[in-house]
Amino acid sequence: MASAKITIAGAGIFGLACAWELTRRGQPVRVFDAARIGAGASGGHVGALAPHAPENWNAKKQVQLDALIAAADWWEGVAQAGGADPGYARTGRIQPVAIGTEAHLRDRIAAARANWPEWAGMALTDRAPGDLVPQSPSGLWLVDRLTARISPRRAGAALAAAIRAAGGEIIEGVPAPDAPAIWATGVAGLAPFGGGGVKGQSALLGFAAPGQPQVFADGLHIVPHADGTVAIGSTSERDVMETGTDAQLDALIDKARALCPALADAPVIDRWAGIRPRAKSRAPMVGPWPGRPGHYVANGGFKIGLAMAPAVAVMLADLILDGTDRIPPGFLPPVPMAGG
Repeated sequence: MASAKITIAGAGIFGLACAWELTRRGQPVRVFDAARIGAGASGGHVGALAPHAPENWNAKKQVQLDALIAAADWWEGVAQAGGADPGYARTGRIQPVAIGTEAHLRDRIAAARANWPEWAGMALTDRAPGDLVPQSPSGLWLVDRLTARISPRRAGAALAAAIRAAGGEIIEGVPAPDAPAIWATGVAGLAPFGGGGVKGQSALLGFAAPGQPQVFADGLHIVPHADGTVAIGSTSERDVMETGTDAQLDALIDKARALCPALADAPVIDRWAGIRPRAKSRAPMVGPWPGRPGHYVANGGFKIGLAMAPAVAVMLADLILDGTDRIPPGFLPPVPMAGG
């Protein structure tokens, strides 16, 4: 006898990842989204799957590291199941080194050696690889081989294709019914738990460097994608719910061109703004919804949602299908506020 379908509310990266993980284990699913696939924060450009700093190691960093390590196989499975390329590749990262920070970075390299796998390699170099080399005042760059990239929009489309190919349903333009479900509804879904949204803006430039490492410099991500584009982003704007692009994005584009002169003449081919869900704890929120039997939460990806989505999906599938609880206590949803 077939299992009853599990409902997933929200077709962003967390909702789709949960739907795929359940589907690939043989569990029928039905995904609802009041708008469309990737309509919220999952519809941006950047797609930097970058690790947390390896110092001050904790459970959140370990879960993210495990997700980054497992990502290549997980996304390959998605691509094979649905026939759509999510744009994933582990291409590494390069960061310019400020004068006087070399000793601190050697401590960081030592922490990476202690906490990351050996192949992930973090090192200082005076010979930066790639075409998008950021200017470095010290003549040194910090590189690692753990960082990967993915196209957020293509990732969502690839997950949807895999889910549908395996018999799952995705219903766009219809909100989920108020019944037991996995709730992955972004900013709106955080309201009962005291979370909120942070606006981000990004741009897509026409510049082909598909196999080059991404750049992280002065808070800015510069990410070459497989389709001949380079994503730059993003702003971080608290207490702003308006989703238009503005002069802050223009400044970000100018900053990217200054950091990487190779982008000086690259045309801007798309601009985006959206509201990213940020849980009150800043960790992703994953697990049973307190006081609502049969309801679960997968939300609060904020800036690491794409990196954490496979891990979030695996943890919830383990809990729902097998009763195995691998969710760190710091990720569990808090008791909702009064009226939530």
